[in-house]
Amino acid sequence: MHDYLIIGHGIAGATLAHELRRRGRSVLVLDTYQPDSASNVAAGLMNPVAGKRFALAWRADEFLTTAATFYRELEATFGQQFFFDTPILKLFSSVAEQNTMLARSADHPWQDFVEELGPALPSAAGVRQDFGGVCIRRGGYVAVRELLDALAAQGISQGWLQRETFEWKQLVIGPTGATYANTIHARHVVCCEGAAAVHNPYFQWLPLTPNQGEVIDVECAGLADTQVLNKGAYVVPLGAGRFRVGATYRWPPFASGITEEARAELGQRLANMTDQPFVVLAQRAGVRPAVRDRKPLLGMHPANPVMSILNGFGSKGVMLAPLLARHFAEVLEDGVELWPEVNILRYHALYVAASQAVDFSS
Repeated sequence: MHDYLIIGHGIAGATLAHELRRRGRSVLVLDTYQPDSASNVAAGLMNPVAGKRFALAWRADEFLTTAATFYRELEATFGQQFFFDTPILKLFSSVAEQNTMLARSADHPWQDFVEELGPALPSAAGVRQDFGGVCIRRGGYVAVRELLDALAAQGISQGWLQRETFEWKQLVIGPTGATYANTIHARHVVCCEGAAAVHNPYFQWLPLTPNQGEVIDVECAGLADTQVLNKGAYVVPLGAGRFRVGATYRWPPFASGITEEARAELGQRLANMTDQPFVVLAQRAGVRPAVRDRKPLLGMHPANPVMSILNGFGSKGVMLAPLLARHFAEVLEDGVELWPEVNILRYHALYVAASQAVDFSS
């Protein structure tokens, strides 16, 4: 008998499992390893500034502070570095972008995140800055694949993670818990399966819209690796003169695997940021779990409170997951009220409409 059965071990499922186990709860995670899952493909960028309007991310200070602490604690546990608090150079594309950023940087929230900006930043080897840029601090990147591999190895050795494909037909929900495959019993089930949630019979009504992204890994020996670059794409250092460049955005219908179109697009975007030659070493594609209002999906099923969901992190999973996992653990364990911005009840009308065709309570 387990307290929690968690479906999926991407960044959402991994952080929630860690948080619940830290509280002393019995957790079992079922996960099918997918080398090209969104979490494994992602460069793990943590950027407090996003979009063409340079908007400050939602609750940026809280999310970044909690995430940095969380990843540092895991580094101490495993004796391995996962979080790299590297400056992010947002390179301007035009004079208009210069003016927009200068205006926004005068606002109070920006003062905590903008270290330096102007028509010319200190030079860095191989970096093109035709219109200058801004140096954003308190961000950086997380080695997501290495982090998940370390947690998974721990989970397998300690018995709280099993590598297997979850089959919905083997799940039986009761008033006080759930049984899976006649052998696994849990008082609560948390769905953290990423984009695969579109096939989840309990949460299909949620507006989860998968989005496909591709990245390339390149070798560029002449490019400085002391910062992350951002200008229409990100360039994250991987060490030894290698970098990850991404990511593209493609809505359904998805391409089958990687595409020459994405390779060319990302190569051109990299060329806009560096004057150094580079060689493409690898290319991968993954599917993100995106949501129409760009806020994650958390909460219990309206008719089956034994079932809940933690999903929809989009491209900001490494920044959002630690705080939202902690918050959701407080909701599940302590009865704390769920933040309305992420509560799935904001889409209750969709549930009502869907339940007229499907009986979710059975």
